Amino acid sequence: MDFSYDVLADRILGGWTGRIAGNMLGKPVERGDHWTRDRIDAYLRLTDALPLTDYLPPPPPGATGFELRPEWPRCVRGGVDGSCRDDDVDWSVLGLHLLETRGFGFTTEQLGEEWLARLPYLQTFTAERVAYRNLANGLRPPLTATYDNPYQDWIGALIRADVYGWTCPGDPRRAASLARRDAVLSHTGNGVYGAMWAAALVAAAFTAPDVRSVLEAGLERIPASSRLARTVRGAIALYESGLGWSDALDELAERTAGLGWIHTVPNAAVLTTGLLYGEGDFTRTIALTVRGGLDTDSNGATAGSVAGVMCGAAAIPPQWKEPLRDRVDSAVFGFDGVRISELARRTLRLAVPSA
Repeated sequence: MDFSYDVLADRILGGWTGRIAGNMLGKPVERGDHWTRDRIDAYLRLTDALPLTDYLPPPPPGATGFELRPEWPRCVRGGVDGSCRDDDVDWSVLGLHLLETRGFGFTTEQLGEEWLARLPYLQTFTAERVAYRNLANGLRPPLTATYDNPYQDWIGALIRADVYGWTCPGDPRRAASLARRDAVLSHTGNGVYGAMWAAALVAAAFTAPDVRSVLEAGLERIPASSRLARTVRGAIALYESGLGWSDALDELAERTAGLGWIHTVPNAAVLTTGLLYGEGDFTRTIALTVRGGLDTDSNGATAGSVAGVMCGAAAIPPQWKEPLRDRVDSAVFGFDGVRISELARRTLRLAVPSA
C-alpha cells in the first residue's frame, strides 16, 4: 500500500462507520418479502425523502401498509442515538475478538468456541442458529454447517466477513481465505463464496482505483462457474450496457427468482448494483443499495463498509456518522457500549502489528 498510517487508520474507521450507518439505514425496512423495492420507494415518496440522503424518516401518523420493524424509533431521522444492536454488527465485533485472541491462524473449531462463549443463542438467526445448536449438541465442523440446515446458501456468512477485509488491507486473497475458514462453520456452496467475495471486496477497497476494480478483485477469489460469480458478472454487464439502476434490478430479480430474500445470490445482485450505480459516492451507494430491497440492513452494511473504506471516515457525510455518537450496542459479551473508534483502533493494530 502506498498510503500513510494515518490514512489507513481513517480507512478502517470508515469501514466500521460505513458498516454501522448502512446497517442502521436498512434496518427499519428489513423484511424483503414485504418491503419490496417498490414499497420502499413508495414510503420515501410518502415521507418526501427522495432522493434519499439521510436515515429513513419516521412514518407519518395514520400511514397504513408501511409498518416498519419494531426497532424503528432508534433507527430513523431524529431517533438515532448510537448504534442499535444488530447481528450485522455483532458478527464484526465477534470477528475482531476472535482475531485478537486466537490470531490469524484461528481454526473453525475455535471460532465455534467463541460463538458459544460470547454470543447469546437467540441473537443468532437462520444458518448461524442451526450451527450454534449443532455446536451445543457436540457436532464439529463441517457437520455443523450441513446437519439439518436448510439455510446453507443464505447471507449469514457474508455478513460476518468484513473484519477479514479490514485486517488484510490490499490483500483480497488472504482476506478471502480467512473468511472461508469462518464461513464453513455454518454454510456451504454460494453461502461460503459470498463470505469470500465480501471479504475480498473490503480488502480490495483499500487500494483499488474504482468500484469496478473492487468487484473484479472479489470475483477473482470465488469459482467463476458459481452462481454467485455469474450473477455478479451479469450485474456488471447490465451496468456497462447503460441500463438504468431500476431496470437492471428488474432484470437481476428475474434471473434470481425463487431463491428467497435472504439467499446470498439475489442479495449479492442488489449489493453489486448499489456499488456500481453509487459510483464511489458514500451516500448514493448505501441509499441505492437499501432501496434495492431484500436483506436491506445486511446489504446496506456491506455496501457502507466498502464505500467507507474507499472514501475514509473523514469523508463520510456528518448526517450518517454524528448520530451514531461513536457508540455500538452489542450482544457480544464484553462489548456492549464500545466506541466505534476503539473498535477501529483495535482493528488497525491487527492490520499493522507494529501499531
